[in-house]
Amino acid sequence: MGEGSKRLGELRGRREALKRELAGVDEMRPGALVGRYRKCGKPSCHCAQAESGGHGPSWSLTRVVGGKTITKIIPAAAVGETSAQIAEHRRFRELTRELVEVSEKICDAKLAAAPKAQAVKKGGSKKPSTPRSRPRSKRW
Repeated sequence: MGEGSKRLGELRGRREALKRELAGVDEMRPGALVGRYRKCGKPSCHCAQAESGGHGPSWSLTRVVGGKTITKIIPAAAVGETSAQIAEHRRFRELTRELVEVSEKICDAKLAAAPKAQAVKKGGSKKPSTPRSRPRSKRW
């Protein structure tokens, strides 16, 4: 087994492993989860104190869709699940990026291993070309 075919076999093995990992991808969603603290504006509230961070956090998921930023409020009870979904989306993107890279390397290895095509000499036709349209009338 040559070095090129051994390398090709390794690449194909990695491609199959990536496909199996992709088959195991769970629920996912793109975006960034942000916790925000705010002050309510009441002078007697604890958030009005200088050392207070404010009320919160209130959680929101932000992402860009069609060039516009979309924000969705996430309940505190769903923050853990949403974080896992975002992490799964990142893993999916990384796996697909690597799958494309490995596939490209496989294509390049196959091209390098293929026999070289012989150059074909181009020759002109024996008969002269004919015009495709009728000549214009010379009456004017």
